[in-house]
Amino acid sequence: MHYINPLFAGITILVLSAFCIKNPFESKNTKRFQIEGLAQGTTYSITYYSDSESVKKPRIDSIFSELDQSLSIYNPNSIISQFNESDAGVEIDKHFYNVVRKSLEIHKATDGAFDITVYPLVRAWGFGNERVSIIPDSAEIQSLMPCIGSEKLRLSHSRLEKSLPCVKIDVNGIAQGYSVDVMADFLESNGITDYLVEIGGEIRVKGKKHPENTPMSIGIETPSENAFSSTGIRQVIQVPAGAVTTSGSYRNFRKVGSRRISHIIDPKTGYSASTEIISVTVIAKDAITADGYDNALLLMGLKHSMKLMKKHKNLHAYFIYQKPDGSIADTTTAGFSKFLKP
Repeated sequence: MHYINPLFAGITILVLSAFCIKNPFESKNTKRFQIEGLAQGTTYSITYYSDSESVKKPRIDSIFSELDQSLSIYNPNSIISQFNESDAGVEIDKHFYNVVRKSLEIHKATDGAFDITVYPLVRAWGFGNERVSIIPDSAEIQSLMPCIGSEKLRLSHSRLEKSLPCVKIDVNGIAQGYSVDVMADFLESNGITDYLVEIGGEIRVKGKKHPENTPMSIGIETPSENAFSSTGIRQVIQVPAGAVTTSGSYRNFRKVGSRRISHIIDPKTGYSASTEIISVTVIAKDAITADGYDNALLLMGLKHSMKLMKKHKNLHAYFIYQKPDGSIADTTTAGFSKFLKP
């Protein structure tokens, strides 16, 4: 039931001290509720402010179970596993439809940089549900390339079909964001308007902290060499309502000899991402959009990413990258700066 490697989390929630400035319009009964647990191969944390505990952990966990039955490649009975084992396609549910529809949309917008049919390559490189001891050679990569390409998928509301039996999909690059949105929408359906949902470092936030009546702050990590190295906070952002996700090549990787292989595989070449971008953080209206684009931007490289983002005024990005001299630098799209905490 893993959607991501549990060692990778690109953004960190900061708990900042603040003076308690009471909101005169706030109910005296407003309380802070927090639900935490394990799901999708990582941790999750849901914080919300309400007069009563209208959302409880058992219901949250049941929603995760429902999502796993649809989207988890680690569940052999899930819809996605059934699709991957099928020759032509399967009947699907609303979660599967929503994720694949958005995936195809982002695939088109990024000129194929984001592609959920990359799974045969992901598995060959050892990032699927089974580890491999030997990295694939060029002949194996070339043999898999005919199975890659979202144009080989055909989606309807009730069914996903494929043109070749070898076409298999992996929605790990977008399903975590979708899960965040499902949880956020569930909170809102229960009348909750101030919350922060975080799953494996992917975040959606709305409203403010109480009783301080202050914006919730999110910290962007300075990349470290591995999951156990200490990291600092490079920037702090405040998003009144929206999603924040990060993709990076600096934590989830395999080391084979002297080679460091990122988990993000380029569907056009069949090989690991090799651009100058170390990590990219995206702010969007919803987490499924941010999550899909952060992977694509990392693959596209800085020049092409900045060009693409100019076409999407509702998306904002922060890049950490390596300069030709080896030094680390950062840059943002024009709209990102308004979210930076002074």
